Amino acid sequence: MAHSTPAKQKVVIVGAGPVGSLAALYAAARGDEVEVYELRGDLRDPATIPLNFTKSINLALSERGITAMKQSNRDELTSRILADSIPMEGRMIHGRTDGKLWEAAQAYDVHGRAINAVDRGTLNNAFLDELEKIPNVKLFFNHKLVGAEFRSNRAWFERRDPGSSPYDKAAEVEVTFDLLIGADGAHSASRYHMMKYARVDYQQEYIDTLWCEFRIPPSPATNDFLISPNHLHIWPGKEFMFIAIPSADKSFTCTLFAPAYHYETLSTQPRQALLEFFDTNFPGVCPDLISPEALHEQFTNNQHLPLISIKCKPHHYDASVVIVGDAAHAVLPFYGQGLNAGLEDIRTLFDILDRHGVYDNAAGNHDGSADVGSQEQQRRREARGRALQAYTDQRAADTHAINDLSKQNFLEMRWGVKSPLYRLRKSVEETLVRYVPGLGWQTQYTRVSFSNQRYSEVVQAVRRQGQLLGLGLGAAALVVSLATGLLVFRRRATAPVWPWTVLRNVWREARRAWRGLL
Repeated sequence: MAHSTPAKQKVVIVGAGPVGSLAALYAAARGDEVEVYELRGDLRDPATIPLNFTKSINLALSERGITAMKQSNRDELTSRILADSIPMEGRMIHGRTDGKLWEAAQAYDVHGRAINAVDRGTLNNAFLDELEKIPNVKLFFNHKLVGAEFRSNRAWFERRDPGSSPYDKAAEVEVTFDLLIGADGAHSASRYHMMKYARVDYQQEYIDTLWCEFRIPPSPATNDFLISPNHLHIWPGKEFMFIAIPSADKSFTCTLFAPAYHYETLSTQPRQALLEFFDTNFPGVCPDLISPEALHEQFTNNQHLPLISIKCKPHHYDASVVIVGDAAHAVLPFYGQGLNAGLEDIRTLFDILDRHGVYDNAAGNHDGSADVGSQEQQRRREARGRALQAYTDQRAADTHAINDLSKQNFLEMRWGVKSPLYRLRKSVEETLVRYVPGLGWQTQYTRVSFSNQRYSEVVQAVRRQGQLLGLGLGAAALVVSLATGLLVFRRRATAPVWPWTVLRNVWREARRAWRGLL
């Protein structure tokens, strides 16, 4: 008896960045016919201009992103990307006291684990090179999504040939699909068109901080790194900060984060004002690491760009479209989780599609009747619809959580890292992790960067730990207070008194001592 083979799913992916590329690898591995459409030209071409007209902040690849790449079953690809990365074991805080420069290392993890500095272009090129080898993947560059109909599963792209004039009329291409995955960034066209169909709760926020890119070159004498390559360097400054992340060419990609009015003021003042601003707030950067001429040239010529955060829900519509990465949850860069959260989206999405049977070959159980194909398509569509709903239900809570954590970490990086309270809390937590592992205690940073625990569960776990730590420190302080109160009372007592009087006076002395501790 003949058996019919079900038609393969056709998956259209909008956006050929790291997240869209990983989605293409996952879909292709499951036998889907995959088409990837990218607004820009081939991202491997040095002539292709990034959308924000700058190189962009270097990426930090940690456990979540690495796990997502490994589960694409492209071991050689993952190994090649990690080989081109630079491990960062912790932060290096820079400052100046009494005219002397100093630096202080803060390890990310008591077990010595590191996050990895990765150049965005290197990462993207590795993904695209891999996709070109796969027969059921097609790449289309210079294609702009201009329309989508998610009930009939059609999309329209404007195709602009390289070298054509902006005034030339672009050809329009109609594309059909079973599933469209929108991985086209914070200003997503996929999300825009999806919002015409789904009732999307959408929140967009620009924080009052701009960023500008700088570069610390290699040492002219040795062609080596000028400062430690295995740290993320931070010059904290209350409402602004300067950071440096190592690059494979022995340079550092640096970023100035500051409120918009600082940029406006410095842009209208003489060059000397910029140099004084850096000398006051980021001691040791200029002229030791960046020459005055290069600092002024980069501040003047590099874009001063905004930082956006986005939350939305749902992340899908019906069985037709799902948005991932920055399209669904643009986060601030201060936890180094933008890339990792986007790659984790893909792992989570395809895990859920698998669990809901979207890739089960149910047609093999049928005879060769004419309607088997349509039955299988309907079954897959229903399974895909349930899977996408489950994905939104799970992932929206997690992406909202990392969005909030990234905002909070900005405060920690630009000022908290220097505070005695931060260092005390970090010391207590790391002591518990190192010497009392049976408690299962982990710092928030460890849970976020060195595990695959859901972001929403991280928030809950850290909140419980904070309550326990507060109770523990409070209990310790109370014991000290009571002991101090009892000691003072005994020294003052000159005659026998009733027990209730003892307790009352001990309580008074304890309260007095407690206030002293506060």
